[in-house]
Amino acid sequence: MKYLSDIIDGLAFTELQGSADIEISAIVFDSRKVIPGSLFVAVKGTQVDGHDYILQAVKDGAVAVICEVLPARVTGEVDFLMVADSAIALGIVAANFYDNPSSKLKLVGVTGTNGKTTIATLLYKLFRDLGYKCGLLSTVENLINGEVVQATHTTPDPVELNSLMSEMVAQGCDYCFMEVSSHAIAQHRISGLKFAGGIFSNLTHDHLDYHKTFDSYLKAKKAFFDGLSANAFALTNGDDKNGNVMLQNTKAHKKTYGLKSMADYKARIVENQFEGLQLLIDSEEVWFKMVGTFNAYNLLAVYAAAMLLDQDKTKILTSLSKLTGARGRFDYIVAPNKTIGVIDYAHSPDAVQNILSTIHDIRKGNEKVITVIGCGGDRDKTKRPIMAKTACEWSDKVIFTSDNPRSEDPAQIIKDMEAGVDPAFKRHTLSIVDRREAIKTACMLAHPGDIVLIAGKGHEKYQEIAGVKSHFDDMEELVENFKELS
Repeated sequence: MKYLSDIIDGLAFTELQGSADIEISAIVFDSRKVIPGSLFVAVKGTQVDGHDYILQAVKDGAVAVICEVLPARVTGEVDFLMVADSAIALGIVAANFYDNPSSKLKLVGVTGTNGKTTIATLLYKLFRDLGYKCGLLSTVENLINGEVVQATHTTPDPVELNSLMSEMVAQGCDYCFMEVSSHAIAQHRISGLKFAGGIFSNLTHDHLDYHKTFDSYLKAKKAFFDGLSANAFALTNGDDKNGNVMLQNTKAHKKTYGLKSMADYKARIVENQFEGLQLLIDSEEVWFKMVGTFNAYNLLAVYAAAMLLDQDKTKILTSLSKLTGARGRFDYIVAPNKTIGVIDYAHSPDAVQNILSTIHDIRKGNEKVITVIGCGGDRDKTKRPIMAKTACEWSDKVIFTSDNPRSEDPAQIIKDMEAGVDPAFKRHTLSIVDRREAIKTACMLAHPGDIVLIAGKGHEKYQEIAGVKSHFDDMEELVENFKELS
């Protein structure tokens, strides 16, 4: 239990009605979660405005309210704090309520279109292997020193974030590595957090359903680096054209990594095959278990971040050489007849090209590439024809299918994809709405040695159709179908 006066420390408010000398039992921004003694923060969301639920929150036991606009009438003894932005306020009060756990950890955030999950996961695995207690906040899973905590968003809400980090502190964690999504930055979910460092992977076409323009998407990513302190590091991909943009206004120590351009941390690909990567990193030649140019960047980012966190170079490279990446990122299996199956989370045009160009680079001969791909419903529609076009340009056969249609008609999503296909490629495509049948068909079409890529869902173990989530695992489907290939 904490007093309101402690919880609002550092909060810029324009008006306080009532006394701050009251006890607070919980911080909530969803009126349905109010318990007696709560501080209710009325946040204007994308779908719902919390100000519409202030009266309900008070009725259910909230004793204090943070809002941007005072309600017309309120009954009972309730404190009100007026602020310019409730979303920013939520992050600050949540951090205070949990005793600012991010300041007791070395918190490193990873942002960018692709690579966030792999970089954050590798950092977590690396530092655990180096002997540290760590936390991970990622798309695939949240981990507290080895214990799994289910992930619901790429970046949780401020209350959940601070609660998880508080538990990390309680369990003696030294580090926390987290993905920082553009949505989380724009919605101020990371408000009130203190970062020891930030990493930028790359920026390509994605999430324009939310950000509307690429410039807004870029500015959301940049805002993360703008907010870093002078004690933090800002590590960016020097080979990405937007990499240096991230560093323009940051107070943090600026560092770069890259395979092509001049950078503080350099690497060169010596060998790239299905069995792994051989890289020359800062004059050291090392074999890694991961595959592809995109993973060379991910590994280099992790190496650079570890060096910036004062770890020993030899120990970093030795440990990294043993590690594998995040689940659902270039996971591959081989059928009895030597057909290769690859599962990958690629769900943006650039990610699709990265994974297919990697397959192209490492295949040994005339193996055919058969790609199964869909696009998510209720998400950025503009990328659908581009993803389809990219898949066709880099594959011998493409099967368009459902990803997570959500509330949209899956057949219409496929039509949106087909609109991007050049007439010359149409005879090399099929459209099968049922994802299970699409995967089965791809496996039946494959000859010994061919490569079947199942793209879009990666680690996910569900499919959401018409708002209903049902169990579905691409790897399970692939394994089952590969049993028939002998």
